[in-house]
Amino acid sequence: MNAALKVISLLLSYPSEEIRQAIPEMKAALQTAGIGDTHTALLVRLADDIAEHDLYDAQERYVFLFDRTRVLSLHLFEHVHGESRDRGQAMVDLMAMYDADGFEIDTRELPDYLPMFLEYLSMKPAPQISELLGQTVHILAAIRERLKKRKSVYSNAFAVLEAMASAKPDPKLLHDLLETPSDDPADLEALDRIWEEEAVTFGGNAGENACGPDRLQRQIRASNRRPADIPRGKTV
Repeated sequence: MNAALKVISLLLSYPSEEIRQAIPEMKAALQTAGIGDTHTALLVRLADDIAEHDLYDAQERYVFLFDRTRVLSLHLFEHVHGESRDRGQAMVDLMAMYDADGFEIDTRELPDYLPMFLEYLSMKPAPQISELLGQTVHILAAIRERLKKRKSVYSNAFAVLEAMASAKPDPKLLHDLLETPSDDPADLEALDRIWEEEAVTFGGNAGENACGPDRLQRQIRASNRRPADIPRGKTV
């Protein structure tokens, strides 16, 4: 599972020539990652698709999907209920959890960037991986559904992450996410207006035990109060 998370982290990163060159090594690692033949095949398909695309085409596709389409954002806390200050505190808490485990991040990326979060999870024991993924499983499921509707091979990665999580998506939270209107990635003026607004709220009355990024924030804070477990970095 840990090796698979590392591979998914790379596959969900902005395509680069270095990533493309590493795809044979990624595919080899998946064969012994212990995630089952079906999930291995999904990730291999995504890896092959990235490798087969012209690099600039792969990069343009990535930008249109994940950078210009807010409902597909790979920044987890963009999907969180709450005000900007609350999202900022969630970032601080997540960074503190990384620091507690000796996980250093590139300052160019925000700590809630999904590929970075997955790289961090690849350091953790399987039960904690499943638990932390479970806190955001409705976000992962919503992104998977939206990508699947676009017939995007990137939905494969989210299907595998969803299967690794310890929980199923909360139906109400998932419904609220999927009801959010999608923006047009080609409309740059509208995109600027959207990013200036407050984040859309989801599942504000979900309760203390609900699956959601607000619960992830509580999980992060709890983690900061206990010793780290590891010492010290085309749809198929």
